[in-house]
Amino acid sequence: MTYSGDVTADGGPAVRELKGLTISKLSVGPMDNNAYLLRCTASGEQVLIDAANEAPRLLDLIGDGGLAAVVTTHQHMDHWVALEEVVAKTGARPLVHADDAAGLPIEAERLADGDTVPVGDCALEVIHIKGHTPGSIALLYRDPTGTPHLFTGDSLFPGGVGNTDKDPERFAALIDDVERKLFDRLPDETWFYPGHGKDSTLGTERPALPQWRARGW
Repeated sequence: MTYSGDVTADGGPAVRELKGLTISKLSVGPMDNNAYLLRCTASGEQVLIDAANEAPRLLDLIGDGGLAAVVTTHQHMDHWVALEEVVAKTGARPLVHADDAAGLPIEAERLADGDTVPVGDCALEVIHIKGHTPGSIALLYRDPTGTPHLFTGDSLFPGGVGNTDKDPERFAALIDDVERKLFDRLPDETWFYPGHGKDSTLGTERPALPQWRARGW
């Protein structure tokens, strides 16, 4: 089945098979958060992005293949409700940007901009995106045989950037980082996977950047 990225909180995962990496997207309730399980095709090593909620469903998705790490994209509670249980059951390393580490319920290893998170033979580049929270991150997989894949947490969605509570300084920081670190660096075909809702591509969203900046959210 062709991957669309459309998932529902009461449904199964959407699975995308790349040459070196399998991406499974699962929506969990009650806030329809997206959790992403990445599995290296060669080694079978797995990494979870955002243990958001419903630990039993996440553990079922992980299966018997083990889990090397859980990366939390930012400190907001709806992205880590299941973190403690998933880590306890799998022994996975919890990872988060240093500026958001204090907001998690358990001690986690600190990440910084430019760090690399391995997924077996594959790698995710950590991109620090300030504004939604102080330590929000995006994770970039540069597919050597295809388009880039970008996991944006709540920093970028189809239709706009993440919530900054109408704070002009936070919005300016977020739109600047999203434009400079994502849109200016990556091609239009880059597929991105947000923390809630549907996926999109940078090319689809790029024409609206001036509108987003002008409206202030």
